[in-house]
Amino acid sequence: MLVRVMIVEDHPDSREILRIQIEYLGYKVIEALSGEEALEKALVENPDLIIMDIMLPGMNGIEAAIALKQNPKTSRIPVIGHSAWQENKDKALAAGMVEFLPKPTPPRVFGEVLKKILGSCGGRDYRKASGN
Repeated sequence: MLVRVMIVEDHPDSREILRIQIEYLGYKVIEALSGEEALEKALVENPDLIIMDIMLPGMNGIEAAIALKQNPKTSRIPVIGHSAWQENKDKALAAGMVEFLPKPTPPRVFGEVLKKILGSCGGRDYRKASGN
């Protein structure tokens, strides 16, 4: 079974770039356009990792990450914050995100971070090993 990565991004071009990068790395992509949609899809799809834009319409990425961590059904899913605004890094990590990547993220760096989180443990084992 392919490792599944959810992209939560409201800008079509950014979402497309992320989708291409993630599929190139061999992962299956699930897309959401808002924090609310991410919460709904996380319950149904149970992704192995979520890459969350911080600046989203309605519920922002910080609020969505907190909601994911508070729900026992989604609390073990690692979330990576993704934003053009570096000042969002501390808020993202405080909300329980495991990593923060600035936009734009060079493809090599992006791939290294995903492989660090998913590659060595195959996604699902990472969540068990993290103790979250």
